[in-house]
Amino acid sequence: MFHMPDNLSIQDILEVTYEKYCSIDEGAVATYIPELAKANGADFAICAVTVDGQVFSVGNWDKEFTIQSVCKPFAYQMALEELGRDRTLQHVGVEPSGEAFNSIELDSRTMRPFNPMVNAGAIAVSSLIKKDSLVAGVREFVEKMQLAAGRKLTIDGDVLASESATGNRNRAIAYLMLNFGIIDEHVNHTLHQYFSQCSLLVNCRDLAVMAATLANMGTNPVTHEPVFDFQYIKDVLAVMFTCGLYDHAGEWAYRVGLPAKSGVGGGLMAVVNRQLGIGVYSPRLDAKGNSVRGILVCKELAERLGLHAFEFTNVGSTFVQSLFTAC
Repeated sequence: MFHMPDNLSIQDILEVTYEKYCSIDEGAVATYIPELAKANGADFAICAVTVDGQVFSVGNWDKEFTIQSVCKPFAYQMALEELGRDRTLQHVGVEPSGEAFNSIELDSRTMRPFNPMVNAGAIAVSSLIKKDSLVAGVREFVEKMQLAAGRKLTIDGDVLASESATGNRNRAIAYLMLNFGIIDEHVNHTLHQYFSQCSLLVNCRDLAVMAATLANMGTNPVTHEPVFDFQYIKDVLAVMFTCGLYDHAGEWAYRVGLPAKSGVGGGLMAVVNRQLGIGVYSPRLDAKGNSVRGILVCKELAERLGLHAFEFTNVGSTFVQSLFTAC
């Protein structure tokens, strides 16, 4: 059964964890996208949402930031829903790359991007889900994310402009994939789709609700709206588990053991399947582009609550019924 140590509630544990790590000032905010350099490194929030719709939060959970690479699992889900596994796999693989998230590199055997969680794979996915017009593809993505978050969301125009102006490395990745037939010739259209997805404004609670929607078989547990096709969620969670933290993915799987995705905006989202979603926001990043506090928080929660996928105390999704019905 789900492990709740010391008779503490989820809210208690979030608050204790927040206090433990709020003074950590290691890492630095991202600067390679100029607008991201404006983030306040002191910002910090933790949220958890259960599959029965309970919401727990601490810190400045309503502070908005751009989702950045945390958009990648959701774009991948949309590609799978629209095109199916076989066609999607023709354009992007599912193997960990072992390289930095923005490496200009493809799988030498297949000439596909390694996986949809690195930039190359996400750009390939953006090419698949873009629509006939620039506006239509972005609108469809935003509308899907609104359902997952349970509230209206917008694109940060300043960040989008900043990403577009400085995104030459992503352009190089895109043109490399064009050369091998992974994406079509509408490179600027694809990049607009990708940059727009990354520029979506969310808060920490949104990330936790989105993660809980994946945990809840595709239905938003707060609004009860169906969002994602359940048959593809396992594909997304599997790739998040092995590739979601870039070249920290192996250490993450060993220490935390949850499907997760990080973003250079400071967001980190983790999924406890059939149980809950976790969101952390702290924009100070380590050298691999992951939130320093975010990783520490998730390690702490995994240990305290027995969340690791292979932890003996985590045998299913019974904790909501057995522990929270009395709350």
